Amino acid sequence: MNVKTKLSDCLRPLMLGALFLTTAASAAVQSIDKVVAIVDNDVVMQSQLDQRVREVQQTIRKRGSAVPPSSVLEQQVLERLIVENLQLQIGDRSGIRITDEELNQAVGTIAQRNNMSVEQFRAALTRDGLSYDDAREQIRREMVISRVRQRRVAERIQVSEQEVKNFLASDLGKMQLSEEFHLANILIPTPESANADAIQSAAKQADAIYQQLKQGADFGQLAIAKSASETALEGGDMGWRKAAQLPPPFDRLLSTLPVGDVTQPMRTPGGFIILKVLDKRGGETQMRDEVHVRHILVKPSPIRDEAKTKALAESLYSRIQAGEDFGELAKSYSEDPGSALNGGDLNWIDPNVLVPEFREVMAKTPQGQLSKPFQTQYGWHVLEVLGRRATDSTSQAREQQAMTVLRNRKYDEELQTWLRQIRDEAYVEIKLPGADQAAQ
Repeated sequence: MNVKTKLSDCLRPLMLGALFLTTAASAAVQSIDKVVAIVDNDVVMQSQLDQRVREVQQTIRKRGSAVPPSSVLEQQVLERLIVENLQLQIGDRSGIRITDEELNQAVGTIAQRNNMSVEQFRAALTRDGLSYDDAREQIRREMVISRVRQRRVAERIQVSEQEVKNFLASDLGKMQLSEEFHLANILIPTPESANADAIQSAAKQADAIYQQLKQGADFGQLAIAKSASETALEGGDMGWRKAAQLPPPFDRLLSTLPVGDVTQPMRTPGGFIILKVLDKRGGETQMRDEVHVRHILVKPSPIRDEAKTKALAESLYSRIQAGEDFGELAKSYSEDPGSALNGGDLNWIDPNVLVPEFREVMAKTPQGQLSKPFQTQYGWHVLEVLGRRATDSTSQAREQQAMTVLRNRKYDEELQTWLRQIRDEAYVEIKLPGADQAAQ
């Protein structure tokens, strides 16, 4: 989980929220364990299922929602564990390994996101009855799954410049880049070869759920109990999406939908979908501050030590103050090959691309004035601020947003197809009492 990098910024963790943002209890020690599913060359154990069900229950309680019966959760959780297991087996066969250093970095990132040190994070897990070793193992599993998806899905996705241009020129692209939606969904599936009766039955079920929602039923609870979406156990929460990432007719419908409202059930190739708009954002013009600056850089060398280099910078500063031409001195003395021939001129530049020391001195120097000599990792500088302006960078930002939208849309489509494929091609025998038996 897009690395996530973060635990991927194109791929979303499956259960990290349940483990680390809630007070989930660890599984009780089982004196007798049993297999609840055979998955190709591996198995899912009852203890794994019980622990994950408890984690999901804790997450639901944390949101303030009513917890569905365990029998309802077990079906959803077991299917999630089966698909996770298949991806872990692919990772093992592909030789994907997570080093201790990588795992430690990931743990540190999670702790930081929770405003804790690693030691505080470990203590918090202990207080909540969670084993630190079990937590690390779950993080390792998530990292393996993320890398598997990167190799099997994300690396196959390509977005051309022409696709970006076409998207930006389209009415849909212009509209969708102005807003972003935080969505939740409920999916009532229909098989690919569904007959009219099966489709009608799914439509009635979706409509019944829609009527319950209009009467005030909790969306997250219904998603957990009824939805076949991959996000069902998170209450259907899909995160932030552009409408262009969604199948029609949702791409045009969402802009007119108020926050908190739900769509009527819509037929898609995968079944009937209901969406809820949890929040909206975006649409503002994006401005970027730029500074027109020129500088002279002198560097220490084997024949000029630090003290002599500083003295040279101070001498150049004094000569400019006395009236000598900045540009001519830059051409003669500056050791920045990118600007020396232009009289030290860096042109209009985004301060964020500069090293902190240079950026800070530049920010404090009034327009039209010279800075005193200062040091960075590159050597000693004297700079002059020639101008400041705010530039509309919306165009560049929109191009990047368009690229992200198109990649995410392709990724979402490809990921769901790939997950169904590996599930359909796997040998799965479910041994959970009361569950449908399936094998291939």
